[in-house]
Amino acid sequence: MDRIDPDIARFVEQMRQDWKQFPPFETMSFPEQRVAAEKVRARWTLGGPVMARTLERSFDPGAGELRVRVYRPLNDHSPLPALIYIHGGGFTLFSIDTHDRLMREYAARGGFVVVGVDYPLSPEAKYPTALNRIEGLMLWLRDNAGRWGIDPDRLAMGGDSAGGNLSFATCLRLRERGEPGLVKALLSNYGGFSATISDAAEARFGGPGSILHREEALGYWANYLRGPEDEDDPQACPLLADITGFPPCFLAVPELDLVAEHSLAMHDRLKQAGVEVECIVYPGALHSFLEAMSISALARRAIADGAAFVARRIGS
Repeated sequence: MDRIDPDIARFVEQMRQDWKQFPPFETMSFPEQRVAAEKVRARWTLGGPVMARTLERSFDPGAGELRVRVYRPLNDHSPLPALIYIHGGGFTLFSIDTHDRLMREYAARGGFVVVGVDYPLSPEAKYPTALNRIEGLMLWLRDNAGRWGIDPDRLAMGGDSAGGNLSFATCLRLRERGEPGLVKALLSNYGGFSATISDAAEARFGGPGSILHREEALGYWANYLRGPEDEDDPQACPLLADITGFPPCFLAVPELDLVAEHSLAMHDRLKQAGVEVECIVYPGALHSFLEAMSISALARRAIADGAAFVARRIGS
């Protein structure tokens, strides 16, 4: 593989060491995998910005229960713009706890509220369960954002990996519903937009010992989708979608990522559709590299780039 950024390499090696306290990943049940993943990620959520206020709620915004965490960086009572952030984890793992510091970083750097969303995980909750609930949350925020000190006219969406997918898919849903302007900007960190991984990507970035290889990625897709027929559904695989009329988009692309090809293809699709898009490839970065923010200047730069993009579109 190409040269990995040294700090990102340290992050990967530390995670590998921490995983050794658990049985082989493939031998654990899904609940056991999630517990282990939370413990391995815990060290990377420590530190970082302190929020003026943090609100956590579990409620049904219209399509089923969600747990949300609202990060408010400023100690005032004026309505602020907000980024609704969807965590990654192959639709199968992680939570707002594993992504807690990342969301605080976005809130502090951008000066906007961040709403972190815990959606139902696969394979227990197959497509489109999570998408239905996230769409329900966005419609609830349209009518009720003021309850959380959020300006409903200045909403952005974003996420990493599977969360990038769900953010784009939610925008598709909202456009079909006649709400194309509800989301003013989209942020995608190494989004997975297709259920296919090319041979070239696997040969260069996958294989045994990689942070994400094709068999693992396809396993996550198998968890999420109901069957092969969903691979042709643009709301499951947004790379197939008509993205005309989408809001401005920011794509953070790790150079050495198995699914970088998805983001680069999405960049081309967005440009062809006349959508304003900013795409930055981060040299030496791997999938999930933003989680290394406590030790990686490269991860911090990518977070700052994304926060600045969102702030320019929705204000702060």
